[in-house]
Amino acid sequence: MDSDSLFPIIGFKNTVFLKPLIKKSEVANVIAGDYSYYSDFNDPTQFLEKNVLYNFGFSGAKLLIGKFCALAHGVQFIMPDANHSTSGATAYPFAVFGEEWRGKLPITNYPFTHCGDTVIGNDVWIGMDATIMPGVTIGDGAIIGAKSVVSKDVAPYTVVAGNPAKKVKNRFNEETTSLLKSLAWWDWPQDHITVMIPDLVHGNFTALKTYANNNGLLLKFSK
Repeated sequence: MDSDSLFPIIGFKNTVFLKPLIKKSEVANVIAGDYSYYSDFNDPTQFLEKNVLYNFGFSGAKLLIGKFCALAHGVQFIMPDANHSTSGATAYPFAVFGEEWRGKLPITNYPFTHCGDTVIGNDVWIGMDATIMPGVTIGDGAIIGAKSVVSKDVAPYTVVAGNPAKKVKNRFNEETTSLLKSLAWWDWPQDHITVMIPDLVHGNFTALKTYANNNGLLLKFSK
């Protein structure tokens, strides 16, 4: 499987790998890892225009997407560049309309609440029409329910849903979650991943740990 292939499914144009899509663009503050994909019923190649919103570059914030993430139709990432200052008497953005208003107070001098980068971990599944708000971190292996609005950080291997998104459950117990973090299978060479696809899909954790140990792939992870 070529991670640089734009359309990775032969004869199917509704799914794109994000890394080569971004590489073809002039967008520098959106980064995606190998094999992360976006599926759209219409045109997935419009991801940067229609799914990464308000990305004007004022804030300097980035959208960082890890490896092997699955993004369903309509997922939206809200960037902080259209944020409104709320600490004063009004939230109205006078400066964006230019002329005298811009001269009175440039947009760069507005007291915006600082939002850091939006970080999506590895092996994250984000359901249809979910919205990810600025500055959120979603941990490895998390699942975001369809139509959720995520405004707070999501822990690794956690399932959240709703508006605002709330924790539904942990995907695994603490021991298994710790093992998965130490496996970090998304960083394995592709040939190792390919060999272990059946065990990855079926969750044969003992087999995964044994294989990783035998091939020097197991990371040292402390809780």
